[in-house]
Amino acid sequence: MSSTNNPNFPETCPVSRPQRLLSLARQIAVLGVVMPMLMIGLLKFTSIEVQALKPLISQTPWLSWLYAVFGEAGTSYLLGVVEILAAALVVASRWSSKAAIAGGVLCTLTFATTLSIMLAVPIWEAASGGFPWLNRAGSFLIKDLALLGVSLMVLAEGLLRRQRRARLPASSM
Repeated sequence: MSSTNNPNFPETCPVSRPQRLLSLARQIAVLGVVMPMLMIGLLKFTSIEVQALKPLISQTPWLSWLYAVFGEAGTSYLLGVVEILAAALVVASRWSSKAAIAGGVLCTLTFATTLSIMLAVPIWEAASGGFPWLNRAGSFLIKDLALLGVSLMVLAEGLLRRQRRARLPASSM
C-alpha cells in the first residue's frame, strides 16, 4: 500500500513530519540558548570566570565602566544573575508570552553586547595570517550570532502570542 493510500501514514496526519521536525528544531534551538546562559551564568560566580572576563570587559570602552561601578567580581556576579534569569525566562517562554518577551529581550541584549565586543578586542589569529582565522576570543564570541538569532525568535514568538491574545474577544479567553 502506498503512503498516499494509507490513512495512518504520517504525511496525512494532522501534524506532519516537517511540522514535528520544526517543533523539535525549535526545542533544540531554545535549549541551545538556555544551556549556555545557565551554565555560563553559574560560572560567573567563580574566580576563573571573573578573571576570564577581565580582558574582554576592560578592553571594551562601552563596558569598562562596569568595573568602576561594580568592581570585577561584582560585574561578573551581575552578569551571572542576568544570564541565569534570562535562561529561566526562556524556559518559561513556552507557557508565558511575558516570559518569552522578557527572556528574549535579556538574551538579545546579552548576545548583542557580547558580539559588540568583537569590535573592540582583537579576534583574528595573527600567527595564522589573520582573517578569517579566529583567535580564542573570536572563537568564543562568534557563536553568539546564532544565539542572538534564537533569542530574537523567542522574543518575536512572545510578541506574536501577545498580539494574537489582544485580538481575541474577552469571551474566548
